[in-house]
Amino acid sequence: MDPIRNPYAPGAGQRPPELAGRDEQLRAFDVVLERISRGRPERSIVLTGLRGVGKTVLLNALRSSAVRYHWGTGKLEARPDQRLRRPLSAALHVAVRELGHPQGDDVDHVLGVIKAFAQRDAAPNAKLRERWNPGIDAPAVTGRADSGDIEIDLVELLTDVGGLAADVGKGVAIFIDEMQDLDPEDVSAVCAACHEISQSGLPVIVVGAGLPHLPAVLSASKSYSERLFKYQRIDRLDREAADRALSAPAKEEDAEFTPEALEALYAATAGYPFFVQAYGKVAWDVAPQTPITLDDVKVAAPEAEAELAVGFFGSRYERATPAEREYLRAMADAALQLAESGDEPLDEIESVPTASVASVLDRKPQSLSPARDALLKKGLIYSGERGRIAFTVPHFGRYLRANA
Repeated sequence: MDPIRNPYAPGAGQRPPELAGRDEQLRAFDVVLERISRGRPERSIVLTGLRGVGKTVLLNALRSSAVRYHWGTGKLEARPDQRLRRPLSAALHVAVRELGHPQGDDVDHVLGVIKAFAQRDAAPNAKLRERWNPGIDAPAVTGRADSGDIEIDLVELLTDVGGLAADVGKGVAIFIDEMQDLDPEDVSAVCAACHEISQSGLPVIVVGAGLPHLPAVLSASKSYSERLFKYQRIDRLDREAADRALSAPAKEEDAEFTPEALEALYAATAGYPFFVQAYGKVAWDVAPQTPITLDDVKVAAPEAEAELAVGFFGSRYERATPAEREYLRAMADAALQLAESGDEPLDEIESVPTASVASVLDRKPQSLSPARDALLKKGLIYSGERGRIAFTVPHFGRYLRANA
């Protein structure tokens, strides 16, 4: 079949041609936007899930919804090596420009507050070239969002931005991807600011996305975070949605899958959206004609698995040090041993007790803490409950047993 017409998009954060299985989240967000626009109280939103379930795709889709409501929007991706001030300032700069506020003086004042907030990140004696220049022509405002205390400054900043949005009957939505990678002080500041903004009734919300342990990160920062955010777990697609993700784009190109092919693809992908796109793309390329059959899927599967082994799994494995790789392999072996003994089923994330990992390596659990902590910081594993760990990437254990 014509590879140029291949509709599938297995790229990082790329929106698939059919955003299947996310209608509920999209409808719920439209309700949030409409309520806030009418002055009704609403909570900020946190999306959680494993790698490959489409959190970034959904985050971008929610941002598009906010744009359709004529809101000001900005997006940033948190990184462990970067503090919040500069990327958030850039995101808010975009959001303020999108609002289209008619009063230039009011806009310049808020832009000046954003500039002051960002430049507070630089040392007092920093040279001009070391100070961040966000492209804001307005002068930095002194005495507003520039105290150096990130909690105080963020509350003041979002208060001013929210006031600007309220003037024109709109709202501002800030989208934060990989939210679990925020610095602890920045997490605390975001929680405090969301709390203050919600009490003030200003039209500003934060929409965060992160790994399954993100709620625990937020809860450890502020005890009230459990009530502050609306948590939505983004999971793999059910059979109907996975079939639609494959069949609808194919139909647009005058092609189709046989029922047996769809069944085999769901068995191979387990409904994880990234895998659905990856296998669908290869199946399309290897199929000589429509319909795409079970035999085509059997031919495509090894090629799709080889691509995932390099790009999806292998790139993450290469980020680990030798000691960390040893820990990852021990996790995979421990999960298999528990499954073979009948103690625990072998699922996609292979959650295992840390004691079982230590047993596989014949080491004391305390001696493995540095490797475990490093893997947690790199986002390769997470702890959903005390004394247990799991892979953030579905089927990672299977990859390790086959390739590492």
